[in-house]
Amino acid sequence: MKQAKTLTVKEFKRVLAVAKAGRHAERNALALCLSYYAGLRVKEIASLTVGDVYDTSGNVKEIVTLSASQTKGSKGRVVIVSKKLAIVLADYSKAQNKLLGQAYRPLLRSQKGAAFSGNSLCQVFSKLYAQAAIDGASSHSGRRTFITNLAHKGVSAKVLMTLAGHQHMSTTQRYIDVNDAMLKAAVELV
Repeated sequence: MKQAKTLTVKEFKRVLAVAKAGRHAERNALALCLSYYAGLRVKEIASLTVGDVYDTSGNVKEIVTLSASQTKGSKGRVVIVSKKLAIVLADYSKAQNKLLGQAYRPLLRSQKGAAFSGNSLCQVFSKLYAQAAIDGASSHSGRRTFITNLAHKGVSAKVLMTLAGHQHMSTTQRYIDVNDAMLKAAVELV
């Protein structure tokens, strides 16, 4: 099975611009950012509730705890919220204006007002990438880019594995993309 495309910064900005210009702009942009800035799987994004990411005062949590039912496999995990993602989540809360006090409400709601299934949110991602004319991108592209970017910035393998929620290093290694520029930079270190 072919792996999802890793995104360049330019491509991510382009798909984000497409999301922000379309219907459900805030919701779709947040879904992209949760994948790109936190490495969340589409199933995990679809399962998030307001209470998962905001405290009772409406502040963005620094750590999101995912239950086993929200993740792939049978183990829960924690997701660290970066400063960039915290800003996006704070802006989303302001735009939604009614999130406080609705801890069990889905964070991202479909057109019908219900929680997304993983498959239906996957279709949203596919549509956004198609509109942005990014070939080979899928709902897994943000996650794969998150892991690849951290690996190329020297983040240790154990930390990558933990952030990705993987149980085996071999799984994490399959996510890391390599290109000619990276190979050239590596040999120049000698």
